[in-house]
Amino acid sequence: MNQTKKICVIGLGYIGLPTAALLANRGYSVHGVDVVASTVDIINQGKIHIVEPDLDTFVRAAVNSGNLKASLTPDIADVFIIAVPTPFHEGYVPNVDYVISATKAIAPFVKEGDIVILESTSPVGTTDLVGDTLKEQGVDTSKLFIAHCPERVLPGHIMRELVENDRIVGGLTEEATEKTVEFYKTFVSGAVLSTDARTAEMAKLTENSFRDTNIAFANELSILCDKFGIDVWELIKLTNRHPRVNVLQPGAGVGGHCIAVDPWFIVHAGGDDAKIIRTAREVNTYKTEWSIEKIKNAALKFEAENGRKAKVACMGLAFKPDIDDLRESPAVYITKSLISQGLDVLAVEPNISSHKSFEIINFETAINDADIIVYLVAHKEFKGIRIFGKDVIDFCGVNK
Repeated sequence: MNQTKKICVIGLGYIGLPTAALLANRGYSVHGVDVVASTVDIINQGKIHIVEPDLDTFVRAAVNSGNLKASLTPDIADVFIIAVPTPFHEGYVPNVDYVISATKAIAPFVKEGDIVILESTSPVGTTDLVGDTLKEQGVDTSKLFIAHCPERVLPGHIMRELVENDRIVGGLTEEATEKTVEFYKTFVSGAVLSTDARTAEMAKLTENSFRDTNIAFANELSILCDKFGIDVWELIKLTNRHPRVNVLQPGAGVGGHCIAVDPWFIVHAGGDDAKIIRTAREVNTYKTEWSIEKIKNAALKFEAENGRKAKVACMGLAFKPDIDDLRESPAVYITKSLISQGLDVLAVEPNISSHKSFEIINFETAINDADIIVYLVAHKEFKGIRIFGKDVIDFCGVNK
């Protein structure tokens, strides 16, 4: 594919911006679109609004080269990439409103021969919905190549994994698959695998549901070990010496836009047949509530023994270590819940400077001032800290 082709990326968040910056550095002319004016302004200055290793270098180079420009509105392009959020409504009902809005936004700009790619992780059938929405807007979709290619990257390693990871491409037609595969092969060194759109959609949901299920086993194990007086971290380390066993690490729940959300897409569509996937989600949600009760009990014990309320340091708010992404984070939920129930909480997150719901405290100050230290996220800043004379509750194995 000719790198002089223009790319329009809709959504400049944790996936859209790295993708846009990577493509711009590969020689494509990239027009990035976001609905947040401040995000557009920051990117056009060659700066970033999210934390991701190496992303700042890519964005700065892309903007300085003139290959990346951000805007509030789409523009004519040869390839359109939709990378917008797909959350859920109340009751875990999938919400594809952002996908529909993005599709309507590009409708006036698509032309014959264009490729339209949905990268957002989506319920099965959403790529068909993109095609239907374009038709409703008066677009002749028979002249377009519409496909789904879900992202499969790990926050903290996105710039590398965008290139090295295998990709799955599923088009609404075989020709759409072929054209989209050809595009991804211009910048992906991993294998680019062909299928149909519905299988590609289900593949991403399956990947995240598989991970969620395995984490649920570890989280349930941690609850049982607490009941039995067993160190779960030592247990897992010993168990994993078996050549065919690999128990994952437990935490205070499961967060992030993918693993904590995507299984519900399957459960919503699958109903009573999605038994294990539903149960895994419920176990991981319960682990978060269980963690809250454990912290509250520790605070009550401290107050009974010392005649005053305990100061509780909640160490980490992100959904995983060493990033600033707070989406669906159990640590945020736990911190908010403790505050709402009257506990004296010191909120710590070294990767952000402020939060709308509570003051962010420096981790060294929090450790010094707190009576109870609660590790919710295993950030690198917390590793190796030795604490004496204070209660420590470690949900993430930060020093294991």
